Amino acid sequence: MHLKEVIFHSRKYPTSDSYPFNLPLFRKTERLVFDAPVTLLVGENGTGKSTLLEALAAACNIHIWRGMTTCRPEPNPYEDQLYKYISVVWTNGRVPGSFFGSRIFQHFAELLDEWAAADKGQLDYFGGKSLTTQSHGQSLMSFFRSRYRIKGLYLLDEPETALSPHSQIELLNIVRAMSLAGHAQFIMATHSPILLACPQAIIYGFDRMPIRKIEYEQTDHYRLYKDFMLDRSKYLKTGKEEIC
Repeated sequence: MHLKEVIFHSRKYPTSDSYPFNLPLFRKTERLVFDAPVTLLVGENGTGKSTLLEALAAACNIHIWRGMTTCRPEPNPYEDQLYKYISVVWTNGRVPGSFFGSRIFQHFAELLDEWAAADKGQLDYFGGKSLTTQSHGQSLMSFFRSRYRIKGLYLLDEPETALSPHSQIELLNIVRAMSLAGHAQFIMATHSPILLACPQAIIYGFDRMPIRKIEYEQTDHYRLYKDFMLDRSKYLKTGKEEIC
């Protein structure tokens, strides 16, 4: 493991009223230990998984390829400040890495086309073809196959968003193979029961305080998908219910 642990300095948080510092989860959790090559973060939307990944990226000096900044009617000055109040502990010094998020991948793919216009060899690092000329899912897999061969720390935010179940299994095997090779470490937020099934991975649950390790079969995602497959009729509306 390249990254050993992250420590939360909750006593130094600048506010208790605004996200993410108003989340009890980040106040009750002292540290997360990364003692396996693959760590998975699981929980409902809004529990802070993506926010923690972005804070880790900033604390580890990993660049996030962002698109054009947009204005909001109610801006939150604290939204991206968590990284200032955490500490990261490395095993043998900092390593390079990358941050993947479906929302920002298109921006990266377009930047890569601009670089390739000046130096077509840039595409060789990502499968040899422009990522924008492939389907979204195909371009993601081209990126994963190429990028994760390099030694580093890899942060992934819900990579399953545009992937078919077959592609999710392929990504699972890429992550497993690269982590077993000993040069890559993955920290991934996901809702996918396929990716959550990664053997020997640590799973941290964000639905209870503090953030704690849980088993695959204990995740709500596993239980819900399994229950749905066994008896989907109890989850289906009759068609007579009022849709709000």
